[in-house]
Amino acid sequence: MKSSKLGNEGLEVSAMGLGIMMMPDNEESIHTIHGAMELGVTLFDTADLYGDFVRGRFGENEKLLGRSLKGRRDQAVVATKFGITHGQGPKGDPAYIKKSVDASLYSLGIDYIDLYYQHRPDPHTPVEETVGTLADLVQQGKVRYIGLSEAPPDIIRRAHAVHPLSAVQTEYSLWSREVEDEVIPVLRELGIGLVPYSPLGRGFLTGQIKQPEDLPADDYRHHFPRFQGENFYKNIAVVGLIEEMALRKGCSPAQLALAWLMSQGEGIVPIPGTKRLERVQENLGALAITLTADDLSEIERISPKNVAAGSRFGAF
Repeated sequence: MKSSKLGNEGLEVSAMGLGIMMMPDNEESIHTIHGAMELGVTLFDTADLYGDFVRGRFGENEKLLGRSLKGRRDQAVVATKFGITHGQGPKGDPAYIKKSVDASLYSLGIDYIDLYYQHRPDPHTPVEETVGTLADLVQQGKVRYIGLSEAPPDIIRRAHAVHPLSAVQTEYSLWSREVEDEVIPVLRELGIGLVPYSPLGRGFLTGQIKQPEDLPADDYRHHFPRFQGENFYKNIAVVGLIEEMALRKGCSPAQLALAWLMSQGEGIVPIPGTKRLERVQENLGALAITLTADDLSEIERISPKNVAAGSRFGAF
């Protein structure tokens, strides 16, 4: 397993992580997490919000990861998040953070969190105040490194001036390249790592979804515009081109998409999510793929910036 550095504070992780947001709370999920560890994956990403969204069981995901860590804590870099609340909007005030970190430590069953993100910026609390509290948690040993999620460039700059950020997490894939314009240049300038979530376009870029009916009726992706109506079929046409190129390269479309992402520079560590170990194995195969200049030009031609039809998020 190759490794990558996130930021300049000493955080080193596997070159690809595992997002466990959509994992059900069962033994197969634990088997998948353990299998990923055995394959060399060290970065495991969750949040205090994650759980069974359909049934309103929020917070179960941290507990699942906690059970998976028993006897294996030294094999994992645990990343979790705080700051998305139910009906109250994003939060980042000191009192909320202090309660959140203790709750996450309890759910995870661990003594410290390796990488602690603010899930979304709080418009009512200055980021300086939020990051100051996170810096205190670092001093107390409850947190080792800190980061932000889905933060704009000005917030990133202000936060980093208070305490160095090790990573910023945001959506980034062949589907979603908005961060290339302003966010990535700031991260490069400041020496902050990038952790792309949904690096496979919420499954679109795997080539496994051919029609809307391929998704279960209660699948959360039905709420996203890119999976709806004419957008769906426009996006499937682009995926077809990616599949054709992957076939010529002798890899899967998911591997091609991940290889492209990791070719965008140092300090980019994607966290594709999956429930099954065989998909983890497939995704890790991207680490062995080398893309030539001609390959990158072809990808740019068939999947340029803003190619995806529909916005990233919809109403829930």
